[in-house]
Amino acid sequence: MTSETSNRRHARRRRPGLLAAAAGLVVAGSVAVPLTAQATGAAPADTARQRDFAAAAEEYRVPEQLLLAVAYQESAWDGHAGKHSTTGGYGPMHLTDVTAEMVSGGDAGAVGRSDIASFVADPALHTLQAAAKLTGLSARELREDEAANIRGGAALLASYQKAAGGSASAEAGDWYGAVARYSQASQAQGAKAFANRVFATLAKGAGRTTVDGQRVTLAAMPQVKPATGQLAKLRLKAAATADTECPATVDCTFVPAASSNGQVSSRPGNGIRIDSIVIHDIEGSYESAIATFQTPGSSAASHYVMRSADGAVTQMMPTKDIAFHAGNYSTNMHSIGIEHEGFAAHGAEWYTEAQYEATAELVKYLAERFDIPLDRQHIVGHDNVVGPSSATVSGMHWDPADGWDWEHFMALVGAPAEGRHGVGDIGSVVTIAPGFERNQQTVEVCPSDDPTGATPECTKVTHASNSLFVRTAPSATAPLFGDQAIHSGGDGTDRINDWGSTVQAGQQFVVAGKEGPWTAIWFSGSKVWFHNPLGANTIVARGGYTIIKAGVTPATPPAKVYGSSYPDAAEYPAGYGASTQAPLSMYSIPSGQAYVATAAPALTDDYFKADGKVVFGAKKMYTIQYNHRTALVYANDVIATQRPAHNDR
Repeated sequence: MTSETSNRRHARRRRPGLLAAAAGLVVAGSVAVPLTAQATGAAPADTARQRDFAAAAEEYRVPEQLLLAVAYQESAWDGHAGKHSTTGGYGPMHLTDVTAEMVSGGDAGAVGRSDIASFVADPALHTLQAAAKLTGLSARELREDEAANIRGGAALLASYQKAAGGSASAEAGDWYGAVARYSQASQAQGAKAFANRVFATLAKGAGRTTVDGQRVTLAAMPQVKPATGQLAKLRLKAAATADTECPATVDCTFVPAASSNGQVSSRPGNGIRIDSIVIHDIEGSYESAIATFQTPGSSAASHYVMRSADGAVTQMMPTKDIAFHAGNYSTNMHSIGIEHEGFAAHGAEWYTEAQYEATAELVKYLAERFDIPLDRQHIVGHDNVVGPSSATVSGMHWDPADGWDWEHFMALVGAPAEGRHGVGDIGSVVTIAPGFERNQQTVEVCPSDDPTGATPECTKVTHASNSLFVRTAPSATAPLFGDQAIHSGGDGTDRINDWGSTVQAGQQFVVAGKEGPWTAIWFSGSKVWFHNPLGANTIVARGGYTIIKAGVTPATPPAKVYGSSYPDAAEYPAGYGASTQAPLSMYSIPSGQAYVATAAPALTDDYFKADGKVVFGAKKMYTIQYNHRTALVYANDVIATQRPAHNDR
């Protein structure tokens, strides 16, 4: 790479204009929502919701501007049309009613677990039910009717003020304790942070037109003096001010996530291995992630959050604990999650050099501490994590997407893809290495892919990419491969969120064929092709991996592929309910195909928060590079051939 190219790369990753724009974003659940002004010449926005706030405030004797400020922090005043947010809340007041189904398919990835009821047992996750008792309204009304929801939130806030011994004061500052309790935080730091955000909003004011066309305005009240001393009356526990677990080269502070968004553990001392690091993007601002992870009921938190502008880090959970971040409980058990400020649809514009370098320092520190292999089966994106069950595979996240420069990042952590570009013989292994800047790919970005609001209609975008498209035949006109979980036998697409049609830099696959400028690999139970003239997009792997095959004869049944790694039911001690898992119904490894694993197989295991019990099974499972995502196979179901590191062929 020339120094000129390097300078362009560094310049591109410093985008203060975009960061300034982030100040105009607020959080609804964990999704950033643009603050939209009334368009010139457009029809006047409806003000019914503003009137609903006024009516509810009067009915329950809550200061109207305070009620508006609370709702602004919870939902940006959006109603969500009766649907729950990513944090399990309904309506403008974010009244929560978290169910087992939400936790099964959410970031906890708890499908199949016998203790799933305990995930949602906390009353703090069911404020909608409390509001129903206070108002006499049905749960359905509170979910689906925005005016009823606002009444429910006002009633709840008034009840907290009364319980704290406060009067229905007209002075907003006298409600600090009630606002702090409305956060449902079990820790004093989280409650304080929420209340401070509400009163900061109250001081500066706000205004926006909601997604459904409601114009809501909150007048600035800089004169309000919050009675912060009321926080002590809530008698909340102070979270331990944990020492940060960061290298000295990184600016790092500790802010605790809500306790319901993970599980206290003692990894790896209790035998639970930490063997991977998951890179995420927030789909919002740095502050929004911190706020969301402090929100009980979100069932979501990462260990670390990285700021775009300067690479500053907030640690939110000790590494010994299990954070709910990857959408797969088995992955959560064995990984550390790192969130990055940014948006997947605009990744390369948000992922700054400061962010890359700080994350690399952190990853090197964690990898050395926990002996995590520095390869792309152990340093992964959220988009590389498989779903824990057949029903969850298609809905798994696709961040940080194609804009994260994996080749640059892995070089920063000291594990570049080394070797000569080219393709070995059929049966050999290649590492995907297209070069980020020169690998210009065209993808379609649609409004639902871009929560910034910058994409009003589906648009083709050509940009630097970490990915290559894979096709069903060696031709540029052949259909893109369609992942079985997304397309059910149909063709793939060039949509930015269609992870099933791409391979990614650093991933390794077994060569299945060669034809002109095209290379075939075994991928997702099929033979797929990508354009690779003279091996320009691949490096011949030199060993340090294991080739996994289902069998050598057509009579050998396909090997089953899994998304989780729990012990067999008979291996759980009495009194411990067994978690269950089943093969991923759409996936398998047919006879004759081969895939790559980069570590020895590991014992199946499970964890019980109640008493800290770790249950180990006798069977072992390999993690393999199956398609765009990794997956699991039982060691006894496959034939494994090791290739030691630097084994030149």
